[in-house]
Amino acid sequence: MFDLVCPWCWLGIRRLQRVLAARPELQPELHWRPFLLNPDIAPGGIPRQDWLTRKFGGEERARRLHGTIAELGRAEGLLFRFELMRRISSSLDGHRLIRWAALRGPVEGLIGRIFAAYFSEGQDIGQHALLAALAAEEGFDEAEARRFLASGAETEWVHVENLRAHRLGINGVPCFLVEGQHAIAGAQEPEVLERLIEVALAGG
Repeated sequence: MFDLVCPWCWLGIRRLQRVLAARPELQPELHWRPFLLNPDIAPGGIPRQDWLTRKFGGEERARRLHGTIAELGRAEGLLFRFELMRRISSSLDGHRLIRWAALRGPVEGLIGRIFAAYFSEGQDIGQHALLAALAAEEGFDEAEARRFLASGAETEWVHVENLRAHRLGINGVPCFLVEGQHAIAGAQEPEVLERLIEVALAGG
């Protein structure tokens, strides 16, 4: 489970991908389940400064945290440029797009592209035109993506999945659930993810 506006999710997913790349004998079936960190944010998002004040009490505390995330990201080849971000986007439509794309092909590239657009380029990933363009970059049909986003389809699915996560006791992301029973939350180090996989493989 993950959210597209969560920097720890981008970091955690990249670490998981690194672990899986080192284990080519594994052929896991990945299910990308949405989690809404900011379910009350309107479709147009909110100014970043307003959000920082509400969440952190101001810029200074956020700057220290963002510096730590940026440093960890560099070690994984991820570029975080929080200073470019002007708005905190709603992630609802991004999750809807991933749901739509997953029925048509692999979505790992699209997920990474949306993260990069938000955290590296400071773009507003709540905008339909941008999301459709990002989908096109990853080989999906841009016009079809636009029509899907305009339809509002899969909105209920996102909310149901978000509610399901909370009912499972998940209140933060990323959260990795293996075989439906082995779970671990947070942007864990690759070694921790490897142990989780080994426990699942052993049937423990």
